[in-house]
Amino acid sequence: MHPLLAADLERLPDLLEDARRHAVAFLEGLDERPVVPLARTPAAVPLPARGDGLSAALRGFAERWEPGLSAGAGPRYLGFVTGGVTPAALAGDWLTSTVDQNPMSSLDPAGQLLERETVGWLRELFGLSDGHEGNFVSGATMSNTVGLAIAREWLGERLGVSPAEDGAAALGPVRVLSGSPHSSVAKTLSMLGLGRSALVPVATLPGREAVDPAALERALREGAGPCVVVANAGTVNTVDFDDVRALVALREKYGFWLHVDAAFGAFAALSPAHAHLVDGVDAADSLCVDLHKWLNVPYDSAVQFTRRRDLQARVFQNAAAYLGPLGDTPEAVHLTPENSRRLRALTAWLTLRAYGRDGYREIVERCAACAHTMGEAVAAHPGLRLLAPVRLNVVCFTLAENPTADRLAALAREMSDTAFLTPTVYAGRPALRAAFSNWRTTADDTERVIKALTAAVDALPGGAPAS
Repeated sequence: MHPLLAADLERLPDLLEDARRHAVAFLEGLDERPVVPLARTPAAVPLPARGDGLSAALRGFAERWEPGLSAGAGPRYLGFVTGGVTPAALAGDWLTSTVDQNPMSSLDPAGQLLERETVGWLRELFGLSDGHEGNFVSGATMSNTVGLAIAREWLGERLGVSPAEDGAAALGPVRVLSGSPHSSVAKTLSMLGLGRSALVPVATLPGREAVDPAALERALREGAGPCVVVANAGTVNTVDFDDVRALVALREKYGFWLHVDAAFGAFAALSPAHAHLVDGVDAADSLCVDLHKWLNVPYDSAVQFTRRRDLQARVFQNAAAYLGPLGDTPEAVHLTPENSRRLRALTAWLTLRAYGRDGYREIVERCAACAHTMGEAVAAHPGLRLLAPVRLNVVCFTLAENPTADRLAALAREMSDTAFLTPTVYAGRPALRAAFSNWRTTADDTERVIKALTAAVDALPGGAPAS
């Protein structure tokens, strides 16, 4: 064994304790850390020919890279839709690396069995029936990819071909209809060989991001052949929800594949006040849920569900002498693009075991309350305009006067020490989004964000208009 490896192995308990202390110091400093530090790029250094052990490597990381890291795990990182890491999920992530399991084969079954139990817990958490079977994937993009790959095979089933065997060209022209699809849907269609042009936009309801069911029916009636409909349970800009029950009724009439992108909107099911938003989602043919959002587990983690595991295995089956057959319960290696990966389910299992449905209901309801508080503050400020109702956990707003992308970027930079907001465009207007999904975020954090936002608006050239 190399002497540095041997020395680190001998001192491993002490070195892990050093890493623990470093992690605790980072977490304890989140409240005072700039949420997004000013850009700082360390000078490049060459790969060392001779290392100097873990202790020196930890010091090098702390000196060169840690100062530029955001407080993404903290309570005022409101960009994108980003959760933090619950204490149980953090412990789960450390244990995941410690046990270093590849849960893809029944020849070494414990990890795979743990994942199946966790998928069952998640199915129950989101109010899904046993008709849905699921697997862990890396994120919402891959969850959408798996769901739409199954949909592609379903299209082939209707046409008497198998894209998995014959290629996507065997399908001929394909239509994928959606009102406000996430950008990952077009990316997925490109990867699946269906093409970005297969995505057909459908009109949304006035002033909404939710698809207009009447417009969708016209598109279904006018087209030929089987198609796919991508419904949204929580759009990125305004957390708008398609009327999935209405779409299910249309499916009965027109016979399409219904994929629901519920990356973070699925968590509305945990709150009695918001559960109506996801009515009908259980009827989906495939479903996307992202776990490193509101479940607050570390990157990367998501789950995909489908009612057609037989088609899923047809797409992703992997033949090798060392793998088990498909059978009635296919191994995980036959169900997603990856042949090997880490035991993603352990972080989810531990945090669900630790905090249960009630703990996650409280997180969802607290985040929603924080979003509503900020939405009310934005609506009351003369220099700001709320662009959509706060339906769940996202506040979408812009400047009342001269809302250019540059001015909004300057506004976000001005408050970046206190909070991180991401830019967007809604209804043709440059805007900012604040997404509340971190388990640490409290009413006090929300007040800090509101004060920082008010000060940043006043600091812009021209300031706030007179009320």
